Amino acid sequence: MSETVKKTTTRKPKTESAAKTVKAPAKAKAVKTTPNNLMVMPPSEEQIRALAHKYWAERGYQHGHDAADWFRAEQELRGKAS
Repeated sequence: MSETVKKTTTRKPKTESAAKTVKAPAKAKAVKTTPNNLMVMPPSEEQIRALAHKYWAERGYQHGHDAADWFRAEQELRGKAS
């Protein structure tokens, strides 16, 4: 019967500067406020995707305009949000 050998590794000690560094928090999505101080979230990717698909369908499912449809949907939804 063979024995399983557990490998051990030695770690280098952290330097003082590495121990003191603090990661910055992840960036949150930008949130707009209205004149009444109501918070408005930007449109989700799912909302943009659905509206861009609608524009594609309205054009008769013609290919080659996906970026334009996406941009138009994004602009329209952001316009509604502000």
